[in-house]
Amino acid sequence: MATKQGSLSINSENIFPIIKKWLYSDHDIFYRELVSNGCDAVTKLKKLDMMGEYTLPEGYKGRIDVIVDPDKKTLTFKDNGLGMTADEVEEYINQIAFSGATDFIEKYKDKSNSDQIIGHFGLGFYSAFMVADEVHIDTLSYKEGAKAVHWECDGGTEFSMEDGDRTEVGTTITLFLSENCLEFCNEYKAREVVKKYCSFMPTEIYLSKADTKESQIVKESELLPDDTVIEEIQPEKKEEKEGEEASEKKEEEKKFKIKKRPELINETHPLWTKHPNECTKEEYQEFYRTVFHDYKEPLFWIHLNMDYPFNLKGILYFPKINMEYESIEGTIKLYNNQVFIADNIKEVIPEFLLLLKGVIDCPDLPLNVSRSALQNDGFVKKIAEYITKKVADKLAGMCKTEKEEYDKYWDDIAPFIKYGCLKDDKFCEKMNDYILFKNLDGKYLTLPECLETKPIDTADDAEKAEGAEKAEGETAEGVARDENGEKVEAEVVKEDASENAEEAPAEDEKKEKIVYYVTDEQQQSQYISMFKAAKMDAVILTHNIDQPFISQLESKNEGVKFQRIDADVTDAMKAKTSKKAEKELEEQTETLSKLFQKVLKKSKLSVKVERLKNKKVSSMITLSEESRRMQDMMKMYSMPGMSMPGMGDEGETLILNANHPLVQYITEHQEGENANMICEQLYDLAKIQHAPLDAEEMAKFITRSNDIMMLLAK
Repeated sequence: MATKQGSLSINSENIFPIIKKWLYSDHDIFYRELVSNGCDAVTKLKKLDMMGEYTLPEGYKGRIDVIVDPDKKTLTFKDNGLGMTADEVEEYINQIAFSGATDFIEKYKDKSNSDQIIGHFGLGFYSAFMVADEVHIDTLSYKEGAKAVHWECDGGTEFSMEDGDRTEVGTTITLFLSENCLEFCNEYKAREVVKKYCSFMPTEIYLSKADTKESQIVKESELLPDDTVIEEIQPEKKEEKEGEEASEKKEEEKKFKIKKRPELINETHPLWTKHPNECTKEEYQEFYRTVFHDYKEPLFWIHLNMDYPFNLKGILYFPKINMEYESIEGTIKLYNNQVFIADNIKEVIPEFLLLLKGVIDCPDLPLNVSRSALQNDGFVKKIAEYITKKVADKLAGMCKTEKEEYDKYWDDIAPFIKYGCLKDDKFCEKMNDYILFKNLDGKYLTLPECLETKPIDTADDAEKAEGAEKAEGETAEGVARDENGEKVEAEVVKEDASENAEEAPAEDEKKEKIVYYVTDEQQQSQYISMFKAAKMDAVILTHNIDQPFISQLESKNEGVKFQRIDADVTDAMKAKTSKKAEKELEEQTETLSKLFQKVLKKSKLSVKVERLKNKKVSSMITLSEESRRMQDMMKMYSMPGMSMPGMGDEGETLILNANHPLVQYITEHQEGENANMICEQLYDLAKIQHAPLDAEEMAKFITRSNDIMMLLAK
């Protein structure tokens, strides 16, 4: 067979039913398409006037009327734009997908700003056939000598076109709705859909009901030339009061009962189209309430206004969220030339900013034919990066210049920022030094401040710490005492200190910078008290997002490690001991380990005896940070029935305070009558401070506590 080349032919009889049924996923979108066409027609006519190719009538005001008629089952879209000639109807309507907007832009590309032209694909008009059995067009072109055109199509591939009777420049499109789409000629449904898609279109849009019998009362001064007066309402006669002068008598203004006026649906100059310097705080708040129906004031907002390298305007609001009772999902409305496109398109809006509320208008967006999804374009990525950068710059600026306000907002904006850091590495890098952490005193610190912060130093804590040091370590006279209160050679202590001083520089180079944190202030209250007594600080991280978030920060900040306060007993909490005392602690640890493992039936339980400064603490449990994070991760991804590592497994350590009388007693009376009960109670007391007891453990703990009180009562 010989080689043959040619063009593919498309049969309109096959493609038209597809367009009718599948052109748009949401059938109500035909409102947007037909109103957009009307907006374009008005915009084009104004541009022709500006270019001197047409003179607008005196007092001209572009408008679009949407008229519903439930009785006739019709829906009408009427504009006073540039209209069409018979040839243009043939070209733009009868030829599917020939865009009049594209043709206009090409023709006047050297004279006009094409950014304000909405249409691009020439398919919007055909969306009418998704809901209508028949469509009529009546149009009259602005061109001198043009004749009115009437066009009809019953939803098939056949149409009829003839001279029309329209006398005003513009276009009227009438839809005869299908039986299953009659909801669209309901006034309330029409208002809902027009507000959804057309609230901010640049041409005024009016909604009315055909042959309505509804009326309204207006004053004479408010009467408009287009109003249909039903009757004049005479003012009520007032009784004259004695002594009232003629000059004091005021005649009441006449009132008229008129046919209900069409309702203005849209705002033609939305706030985001203005320069930020022109907008007031009240306007931002009112816009927020109107668009998002949220009557809680937003925390703050970011006004986006960019002309190069692409055109993008918008406002992003940081809402106040109740994390316990509300969804944190926000709404970002995407517009193209003030025409609503969609909510929360992830290709344009960074995922973490979908938690915000706001509007973004970008005429340069590469839309597909239905305007409901974006093409895979590198340009879209640049827009997302720009938005991310603007948000990071705003937050960083607030942290630097409005720290007090930033502190107030932090608890509310933290979920946005932390989620953003997890989802976007660049955002995380920009925000690294402007993330706040609340410490044990309720102060907000940045990460650099957490790493540089000095220990808490209150008068009470200082006195406690000083007293503990005098009791356990070197005294003011340079004398050290062992655990029995006997003197030991001062040179031993000094020698150790000297050795540590020599090794310190090398250790500091390798030592990790640790940020201690609390996940439950009530559960970990004893650890918090010990930290404060040791003049140490910690930050409070109580949200679920905090665990993956701190892992992210550790990966981005070399040498920084986050550690929960119950992960270890720091040296600051321990009393100073001599080498002899340390050896005795090791022997005591070995003895008590065997005892507790036997009594508690936990062969893998790690037990360690330490001398803690706080003599009121008998026992505590530590769980290494790595083990705890592994357990949290396994719980997150576990399947029902999957065994989980529990308390007493690797990583958990029971710390016994050698300075506490109960620990001293159990050491000396391992075979005593109540030794087992004391061991169990010490373990449960430690566990309660670390994590909640399960139901069985709690029942045993309560029974045992009652038994102990009975012993005391004897």
